[in-house]
Amino acid sequence: MARIAICSFNPSPSLSSAASGPFKRISAPPFLLPLKFSQIRFRARRSLVAVVARYGGGGYRPGPSRRRSGDNRVAADPDYDPSLDLDRLNSTSVRLLDEQQNMLGVVSIDEAVRMANDAELILAILSADADPPVLRLFDTSDYQKHKYEQQKKKRVQQKRSAASRVNIKELKMGYNIDSHDYSVRLKAANKFLKDGDKVKIIVNLKGRENEFRNIAIELLRRFQSDVGELATEESKNFSERNIFMVLMPNKAIVQKTQEQSKKKEKPVPEVSASV
Repeated sequence: MARIAICSFNPSPSLSSAASGPFKRISAPPFLLPLKFSQIRFRARRSLVAVVARYGGGGYRPGPSRRRSGDNRVAADPDYDPSLDLDRLNSTSVRLLDEQQNMLGVVSIDEAVRMANDAELILAILSADADPPVLRLFDTSDYQKHKYEQQKKKRVQQKRSAASRVNIKELKMGYNIDSHDYSVRLKAANKFLKDGDKVKIIVNLKGRENEFRNIAIELLRRFQSDVGELATEESKNFSERNIFMVLMPNKAIVQKTQEQSKKKEKPVPEVSASV
């Protein structure tokens, strides 16, 4: 909101009379400056432009839409669907399927868009990496089912990858570690290996401790021998100051150990004897 002040100056009539001498004092009333305020309001509206191309049945093709959050950081649009974003296709022609997944042939993207608009269907990407990319026409209900199935498959793949992922657990010790601390680390290594994780044993050598490198190497070999068949050596490095050895679990032995532990944990059924 801005305000503009308009000042009007009205001189007093007593000032119009000429002075008779240079030393004559003139008495005049104070100046009156009537102020008139005219108020002008300016409303600034932020223009928001969103371009969305709709393809029948509620389908749409948003580009790589971004929204700017309150802290001036760019955040991805949660409604963005990559399967409907034709702008990410590098090819001008596509292989098109109809609603029943029948092959319609190779057509241009503009032709596929026109067909989707005429039939009021959703045009979605099935395979963007194919040559040419594969697109399909959906009605609204079929596309929602297709989207749900794709999300379900993605969750299953993520669970499988997480289950097959092997973590590396690090255990550090000095070359002159005492027997109690050594047994604690050995017990921890056995637990990690039985859980399917790799174990990296590190012996830190500081300053003049590098003179005892041979003792540290023998310590790692002893540790590997005490672990036994539960793990096999994957890699090692005895050339640097901090020497280490990576042990990976022996899947066959680990599986056998897990089966034996399950049998031990299986409760024995109680037998009641009546006299």
